Amino acid sequence: MRFLARLFACLLLPVLASTQALAQDARAAVASNFLQAAQALGEDFRARTGHRIAFSAASTGKLHAQIRAGAPFDLLLAADAQTPRRLVDEGLAEKDTLHDYALGRLVLWSRDPSRVRDGEALLREGEIPRLSIANPALAPYGMAAREVLQRLGRWDALQPSLVLGENVGQAMQFVASGAAPLGLVPRSLVQEFERTSPGSGWEIPADWHAPIVQSAVLLARGRDNPAARAFSDYLRSAPAQAIVLQHGYDRVD
Repeated sequence: MRFLARLFACLLLPVLASTQALAQDARAAVASNFLQAAQALGEDFRARTGHRIAFSAASTGKLHAQIRAGAPFDLLLAADAQTPRRLVDEGLAEKDTLHDYALGRLVLWSRDPSRVRDGEALLREGEIPRLSIANPALAPYGMAAREVLQRLGRWDALQPSLVLGENVGQAMQFVASGAAPLGLVPRSLVQEFERTSPGSGWEIPADWHAPIVQSAVLLARGRDNPAARAFSDYLRSAPAQAIVLQHGYDRVD
């Protein structure tokens, strides 16, 4: 038995060495709202392939600017569908890898468990001393928040009350810290926060704003990177989609 065990180990070592030798690294730019999910995807992907993906998070608008300026990213996981397609048009991304990977949802949320009782009434006519949203000029979720307030006729009236985050992560932090008592923030971030601290919220009806379709694309820099291309393929897989759903996103039809 000992002989067989040693023989098996000897046969296995070259296989493991080969797998390690083939493992590659890649860098992905990811929208701030998706960072937690991306990290979970990266761990699962590494367990399956050995490849490692390093994630850098910012607003989609800022990531677009960084990529255009030559930032060393191999992939983009955006919070909208327009930015990856714009990069394809600009010759900075691979058209055949473009795909939608998640559908985001927006929530009116407070860290106070009793503050949001009737979310619709509060948004329509309630007193809102400060409201945190991501900057609509930089972040798709901020654009969606603006659409909601415009639909309700409160965008102009609430201008003095708005607290703008550079990205949705910062917008969420303003609410979580109490700097703003209310926020229009991603359901995914609310779900993450409420794992340890309860709050109160109301999910915005999907037809109150344009769908927040999130798309991914392999960038020109990652064209010949096996890890980047493999991760792009992995995002379309059933295991990856299951992780996306677990983190508070809807499936893209």
